[in-house]
Amino acid sequence: MISLRASTSGGRRFAIVGALATVVLCVVGTQALTQDIMKVSPETHSVLLENAQVRVLSVVIKPGEEIGMHSHPANVAYYMTDATLKITGADGKVETRSAKAGMAAWSDGAVHTVKNVGTTELREVQIELKTPAQAK
Repeated sequence: MISLRASTSGGRRFAIVGALATVVLCVVGTQALTQDIMKVSPETHSVLLENAQVRVLSVVIKPGEEIGMHSHPANVAYYMTDATLKITGADGKVETRSAKAGMAAWSDGAVHTVKNVGTTELREVQIELKTPAQAK
């Protein structure tokens, strides 16, 4: 009986350690998925303006350059050059987007990676909203 009791106690410890490890991995994984773009890729993004309502970013991504997993709140992107992007969401869904100079695009917010798969440099101004959009 003593060996059974020790085994059961060890099994409980193993289960508790396993559960705690799972929680830690989930929290760390979620934080990795929601990394701010300025922490992930400051070489491709720079802050032009930031206040309580918005953060305005200048974005320059060279052909072949890839930006790791990061997040954005709701935002508007204004493309200043033509470019072809491969966007991979946190769920693994892949989308190819053709950006055209002068085009504006709305996003409700996203967690993704981005790769410039075209032959031209992407130049974009991205306006991230810090407060919910007001319904009109």
